[in-house]
Amino acid sequence: MLALGGLVSPAQADKVARTEECQGDWLPATPTASDVMDGEISLVGLPPYKLGKKINWGASPYDNRSWEFVFQSLRWMGALVVEYENSGERRYLDRATEIAKDWVANNKHGARTTKPYVWQDHPVSLRTQPLLCLSKHVNESWLKESLAEHAKLLSDPRLYKKGHNHGIDQDIALMGIGCRYGRKNWTDLAVKRLTETVKLDVDSQGALMEQAPRYAVYVNSRLRVAMANLKACDRKVPAEIAKRTDALNDFVAHATMPNGYMVPLGDGSAETEPKMDVKTPKQKVRTYRAGYVFGRTAWDDRNSAYYSLRYGPGMKFHGHEDHLGVTYYAKGRDILVDGGFHSYEKSAYRYWTLSPEAHNVPTVVGARFKPRTASKLTATKYGDDRQSFKLTDQAYGVSRTRSVLVNHGDDLMAVLDTASGGKKIQNVWRFDPSLKLISKSGGKVVLGDDKFKVTLLQLSSCDPVGGQRVERGGKLGWVSPTYLSKKQTNVVISPSAKSLLTVIVPNTDSPKVSCSASKVTVDGITFPADLF
Repeated sequence: MLALGGLVSPAQADKVARTEECQGDWLPATPTASDVMDGEISLVGLPPYKLGKKINWGASPYDNRSWEFVFQSLRWMGALVVEYENSGERRYLDRATEIAKDWVANNKHGARTTKPYVWQDHPVSLRTQPLLCLSKHVNESWLKESLAEHAKLLSDPRLYKKGHNHGIDQDIALMGIGCRYGRKNWTDLAVKRLTETVKLDVDSQGALMEQAPRYAVYVNSRLRVAMANLKACDRKVPAEIAKRTDALNDFVAHATMPNGYMVPLGDGSAETEPKMDVKTPKQKVRTYRAGYVFGRTAWDDRNSAYYSLRYGPGMKFHGHEDHLGVTYYAKGRDILVDGGFHSYEKSAYRYWTLSPEAHNVPTVVGARFKPRTASKLTATKYGDDRQSFKLTDQAYGVSRTRSVLVNHGDDLMAVLDTASGGKKIQNVWRFDPSLKLISKSGGKVVLGDDKFKVTLLQLSSCDPVGGQRVERGGKLGWVSPTYLSKKQTNVVISPSAKSLLTVIVPNTDSPKVSCSASKVTVDGITFPADLF
């Protein structure tokens, strides 16, 4: 019988059992098995790369670290083994075996010709899954020896990334090899380390400590894989892991904006849409000791107002220098946005996205910024229709303090910035790229499009503060909403003053303002001059 189209002859097809090692959710959606068989793979959203029959394992066609790591993870090879299990067509397994054997022969650990990053912690841990999957169908010494080399490195405490998602991946990988080959010492070590790492990476409130909420989705998925693998290996799931994984669900929910995308803080893209089954939390406002405030007017309503505030431990892992920063979403629109996440490439622009200037923060005029400074949430006031928060730190050598008030129903955000020692303060406000500059004068800046307007007002001791600069492009007027993207956007730079009250009023270009020493009224909304 001839093989025509999708038909496969009995000579070509095996009866293949599906294995837990291959049928998990570790495999990315791209490239597909057909892509790999055709010799063309697309990784991390970059254009397709032609592998050829003889693969160049030193390839780096885009000079991109993420591409290199994913290429060396061999998960794209694993797609062939999964397709073999699903279709029974031997050609997929044969090509997967050929690729893996060639990789092992050309990437010896410590060899002069092997690229150093090939054996770094994350490629090692991610590569283990496709090799384990292959080992369910290929029983050859070169494969066993390679997995043993992987286990040796995964066990090395000097290479272990404790308290980080890489550590979780290392534990999953070591546990997989230990369970596959009956090495109890490896499995015991993986379970012990995993429990310790989860306690460091996810706090008791369920907040991810890596300072980029989008990584909570990844960590949640990996912890669920770890728990499933523990059960498959006849191991008990430590209670603390299960508890913190569940709590992480709430954190993801609170960090997700009404439009369904996660608020892009730290190394987080604005296109991250958490596809998780999470319950709707009871609270509409949640303060996390890890350094986040998330608030909204309602759940399951795209037009709900939403805001985020940042404070907490100094920058680490996937964090940015965004302390005291805010984002704001109202009337179904992004209004104040973060500078975003561009990539992990070592470029001047990448480092700029980490800096305070890429975030909606106050700066102290004439003072030098001290990186990795912690900040505190010192006061809160909650109401159903209004919340207020006060944050402070000494990132500029003196106390800078930001108070934030968010009013709901009649949506409005007010922010008061001051510094100690008579120092002057300045701030920047990054608006969504869809909002164009319409006008600015007398302490009022109006932005919008054909259907929507938003007004920024600035006062100092009740006096309007004029002289705002608006940059689109240039040094400050940029945002990176998606990986490797860079878009011009309007950034409002305030003049300097001893105190700055900034009011963001959605859906209007002509708010009415009155002010006294004790209170401020904007379009009929009255609030204390100190926001408390």
